[in-house]
Amino acid sequence: MEWINYHHLLYFWLVSREGSLARASAELRLAQSTVSKQIHQLEKALGHALFAKQGRRLVLTEIGGVVFRYADEIFGLGREMLDTLGDRPAGKPLRITVGVAGVVPRLVAERVLSPALSLAGPVRLICRSDRPERLLADLATHDLDAILTDAPASPHLKARAFNRLLGTSDVALFGCPELASRYGRNFPGSLNGAPVLLPAENTVLRRSLDEWFESRGVRPAVAGEFEDSALLEAFGRRGAGLFPAASVIAREIEAQYGVRRIGTASGVRESLYAVTVERRIKHPAVAAVCGAAETWFRSAGQKNRRPSP
Repeated sequence: MEWINYHHLLYFWLVSREGSLARASAELRLAQSTVSKQIHQLEKALGHALFAKQGRRLVLTEIGGVVFRYADEIFGLGREMLDTLGDRPAGKPLRITVGVAGVVPRLVAERVLSPALSLAGPVRLICRSDRPERLLADLATHDLDAILTDAPASPHLKARAFNRLLGTSDVALFGCPELASRYGRNFPGSLNGAPVLLPAENTVLRRSLDEWFESRGVRPAVAGEFEDSALLEAFGRRGAGLFPAASVIAREIEAQYGVRRIGTASGVRESLYAVTVERRIKHPAVAAVCGAAETWFRSAGQKNRRPSP
């Protein structure tokens, strides 16, 4: 039986992941010549060239890309095994590092992540906020345990990623009392010319809202566009315009921001996905978050649903 040298495979995987022989060698604390020699031995064992030179850069060959995907899964499974066995000193907090896309409402993220802190034993929750593409890059290098985002990861990513739909919600429009009184009647026709605050144009929710406005024949006046949902809601609270938010957090938004819901954008839905590198989620805190989120979305959706045009 032929056996692969996993040390050689690890060196190849790190060079591929880092995109540089120098960076991978620095991480391994080995000389570049040593790492290069080990990769050549792997190529000899497999009978295929894994890298090709493109100027001063090393790029993966077609076979190299195949080997990288297998290596990524192999080392990802090794990490899952350690997480499953709880390979950490007794008494040390269970660490969960989650990336939260800027488009995800902060009230939703808070509600979804809270169960991680209710596990038995100490837990350290670390949250990072950024654009989904940057968070996916960190997930691929195992710097994150999971990502919360509004859309599934693309199947064309080089690194493996598994999407889990946690829930969906209707989308409602909210406004400060003055705006709610002015534009709440004859909804959604009242939105024609109304000041609105919207997500950035490259987001799923923005595209859905634009289509909904067009289908209802209304042209609101866009007063602001935001990549960060918290900033959008902050401006909405100050009365800068009407703003959209998930209906599952309608009561929390009204109570915390002192605003009122004026209507629901019928047919517009906002989704929340957990993206991980695990096919079967083994990290206990990530599993707790996903399970509790699915239950919450189902129950909150029923409580907050109101019929609307």
